[in-house]
Amino acid sequence: MKIGLSTQKAFTLIELMVVVVIVAIFAAIAIPSYQQYVRRANAAQAQQEIQRIASELERWKSRNFNYLGFSTIPDPLILPVNATGSSIRYRITVRDGENTTRTLTNNAAAGQSWVIRAEGTDTNNFNFLMTSMGTRCKNKTLANITANNIRDATCGTTITGREEW
Repeated sequence: MKIGLSTQKAFTLIELMVVVVIVAIFAAIAIPSYQQYVRRANAAQAQQEIQRIASELERWKSRNFNYLGFSTIPDPLILPVNATGSSIRYRITVRDGENTTRTLTNNAAAGQSWVIRAEGTDTNNFNFLMTSMGTRCKNKTLANITANNIRDATCGTTITGREEW
């Protein structure tokens, strides 16, 4: 009977450490890229919803000759729909263009114009503003998006991060 030496087959510590480093490098690249992809997707969803609401507002005006009585349910509209807590990405509000503290269902609303704001919960993503006079802008700093009435609706300046969309 011949007794032979058995050979063990396994990875060395160096080989395992090289694999761990390679995986760490891939993760360092992939995770931020994925987060940016998710932000862009959320922003696109908010823009799409704002445009849908604007179309509904124009249909409402063509039937009623003003915007009075138009509402979104719920108010504010939450994106994604039915999200709660930390899963909320945007809050969209529709307000009277003459006084943006009033909804279009408010008896004191003028109902001749509107302002839509989408406020994001992610500080690294855009907040949006759209008005019935054609303003369409976005800014990552929520404080730069102001609209006391339709005539002074703005997203700040290009220096403070304003972009058109």
